[in-house]
Amino acid sequence: QVQLVESGGGLVQPGGSLRLSCAASRSIASIGVMGWYRQAPGKQRELVATISSGGSTTYAATVKARFTISRDNAKRTVYLQMNSLQPEDTAVYYCNAFFRGVNNWGQGTQVTVSS
Repeated sequence: QVQLVESGGGLVQPGGSLRLSCAASRSIASIGVMGWYRQAPGKQRELVATISSGGSTTYAATVKARFTISRDNAKRTVYLQMNSLQPEDTAVYYCNAFFRGVNNWGQGTQVTVSS
């Protein structure tokens, strides 16, 4: 299995930026797809972005052109750069790694966008 620890969340004003990090307990080079999800109060968890081992990315329509996912295999870390944040981006953001048939989740990091 792999343990995931997210960081970088916080309170930001509308239009601001944050960069989330997801540090893994083991090498991520062999993990095919890693991703970021988010869950707002009273809503289901939703996919934000994914990145494959080859660097291919996918994004939810609501964040495309504002968010960028990247991975640094040497640092065993996946990042989510979030720009032009809006109040509707407020949620707990979770890192995910599907590894050896198991979905691994971090504990989440809170992102609050408010003036």
